[in-house]
Amino acid sequence: MGPTRPGNGSADTPGEGGTGRRRLISGPGILLLWLYGVMVVGALSRSVYQIAADFGRAPLAYSLSAVAAVVYAFITYTLVRGGEKARRAAVVCCAAELVGVLTVGTWTLVDPSAFPDATVWSDYGMGYLFIPVILPVTALFWLRGSARRGAEA
Repeated sequence: MGPTRPGNGSADTPGEGGTGRRRLISGPGILLLWLYGVMVVGALSRSVYQIAADFGRAPLAYSLSAVAAVVYAFITYTLVRGGEKARRAAVVCCAAELVGVLTVGTWTLVDPSAFPDATVWSDYGMGYLFIPVILPVTALFWLRGSARRGAEA
């Protein structure tokens, strides 16, 4: 076993040999982490292909898919990182993600001509089984519960 470096370790509380970061991905949070990881791969691969193959056709849609991939990646990172600071960052990103999904989802229904091709968030994520609209709501509830569990510890 090598030396412990600052920033590594998995202790849930200070004084147990780790960094003192509370884990955010225990229990059902592991499923949340897995789903965000899948969405990173889906949104990133979709946007990279669309931008490389035919960016001129729907630049807004393809750029929004790339933004979604970045948001999903950051949320995945914060869930893995753990700690109160990461939890707060994840809450802000999940709220922004939800606003994005609701905005783009509504926009695609009101003015379909604005999006000649679908984004990850089009029609509230219908192309992704509505996971893009369900995931941030679930994550916000999970992160809120995580804050309460941390306060009780």
